[in-house]
Amino acid sequence: MLHAEFSEHLLDDEEKIRQEVFVSEQGFENEFDDIDNIATHMTLYNDADAVGCCRFFPGEEPGEYIIGRMAVRKAYRGQSMGRRILEMAIQHLKDAGASKISLSAQVQAKGFYETLGFQAKGNVYMDEHCPHIHMEKLLQWGCCT
Repeated sequence: MLHAEFSEHLLDDEEKIRQEVFVSEQGFENEFDDIDNIATHMTLYNDADAVGCCRFFPGEEPGEYIIGRMAVRKAYRGQSMGRRILEMAIQHLKDAGASKISLSAQVQAKGFYETLGFQAKGNVYMDEHCPHIHMEKLLQWGCCT
């Protein structure tokens, strides 16, 4: 059964997922940073198995939150787990009063984020060795959200 855990500090399971995906698989060197100390961390579990994770924190604009460090373990890819993580994070932020969500997407994942209502803004830029693009989603309120 899928369930998410939210924490105000980096959990061991999230650290292992990020180490596995971003450092070992993708070759990032600067994976862990000071934002980990201020972010809310979310880990998705399938029963007791850690599937994937993300973190989020307030942005500079009122009502804005930034989602980052979203990762899914290789064994769970292709099973819509990334979508589930993002949907749960968005709902959590919406319940907290967020009006806008921003993220820095790897260019190869841009289409995935677009399927969830994110729009690319600006130009492609490099984060370490990997091309990224800034993306945003405005959250709507009312009867039909």
